[in-house]
Amino acid sequence: MQLAVLGLNHKTAPIEVREQFALDATQVHQALTEIYGLAELDEAVLLATCNRTELYAVVADDVPPLAAMQKLFAKIGTAVSQEYTYYYKGEDAVRHLFRVAAGMDSLVIGEGQILSQVKVAYLTAVRVGTTGTISNMLFQRALAIGKKIRTQTSIADNPVSVSYAAVKLTQQIFGSLGERRALILGAGTMSELMAKHLIGHGLQTLLIANRSMDKAEVLAKKYHGRAVPLEERLRWAGRVDVILTSTGANTYLIDYEQAVELMHKRQGRPLVMIDIAVPRDIDPEVSQIEGVTLYNLDDLEQVVDENKEMRAQEAEAAYPLLEEAVAELMEKYSYFSMRPLMAAVTDRFEMVRKRIVHRAFAKLPDVQDDERRVIEGMSKVLVRKLLRDPMIHFREVAGTEDEKMYWQILADVYQLPLPAEARPEETDDAK
Repeated sequence: MQLAVLGLNHKTAPIEVREQFALDATQVHQALTEIYGLAELDEAVLLATCNRTELYAVVADDVPPLAAMQKLFAKIGTAVSQEYTYYYKGEDAVRHLFRVAAGMDSLVIGEGQILSQVKVAYLTAVRVGTTGTISNMLFQRALAIGKKIRTQTSIADNPVSVSYAAVKLTQQIFGSLGERRALILGAGTMSELMAKHLIGHGLQTLLIANRSMDKAEVLAKKYHGRAVPLEERLRWAGRVDVILTSTGANTYLIDYEQAVELMHKRQGRPLVMIDIAVPRDIDPEVSQIEGVTLYNLDDLEQVVDENKEMRAQEAEAAYPLLEEAVAELMEKYSYFSMRPLMAAVTDRFEMVRKRIVHRAFAKLPDVQDDERRVIEGMSKVLVRKLLRDPMIHFREVAGTEDEKMYWQILADVYQLPLPAEARPEETDDAK
């Protein structure tokens, strides 16, 4: 079996590419169902956030993983140039996921939201039924090491989230927020964090627009703001200094024509828009309108440089923990290659045990049930004792150069089928 990951993120692809692969929870569920039924995948987990989309897959040894995954990746979004993607196999794939779960690969190093996003991605795949032994071990261990690195290092101290960066950018633009008014589009986690940081930085007036007025009102009440209907966002946008957006909308909430009309009504008053949604809530062409300053998620990278050096040092401190976890999991994975052999040998011993016990009972017609159980139990213990040392040795040679030799010897001795990966390579003469 082969483990691989194919993905793109904020480091490899601009937002206009990433938003083509942005998926909400329902779409992730649907995509997993579709790709699992269409391809040669034995296991699959799909991780989709605002900054990354990654397909983790387990395929058979005779399946070229990259070609299969590229075909399926295109079904998630569109055909994408390889310059925007990355591809890792085996140990490198394990290491990559562990770095992701620990927040070491995030736009904001050490941010905590990614760990819960990895967990949601894994549990979604479990519900769909696309996980198996290898991916279960991989993601369970990733969640554990992500938590361990956060608790045993300072990588997550003084966290700087994307929402915080958006507010920090707002403050850099305006200076004091004491006389400023802001409109937030959306009432999810990111929007709540923006509301929290805006009020914490002294914002005078906060408006929150959302499709669900109930959610908007709850958030507005919590941060002393005012909830307004999302349908009236353009009217209220005429009264604020900055608009911050983070929704799950599939179409622009403010398109070019709407923004032109909005700025006309503002009579030249400038407007700042900070769009941290993926896909974007605001048409990027809006940035061409006089008086509008538009920022998207990719523009925040310069803002999150705060504490970046300290976090990079903590990331370095986390590497020994991460590499230890990678080595432990790879050791467990190496054992899988010997499992068919171990199972076959065990089955052969069990077949012999049953045959001998059956013959013994045939010669002892008067044996009682409790005596039968004792004999059965003793024979099973004997087999386990005989197999204990060989099984330990099988685990030790798994993944080593001696593995194929053991396959060959035991296949000959016990007349066991020899798997393809254990067969000697054909020479030109043999062909």
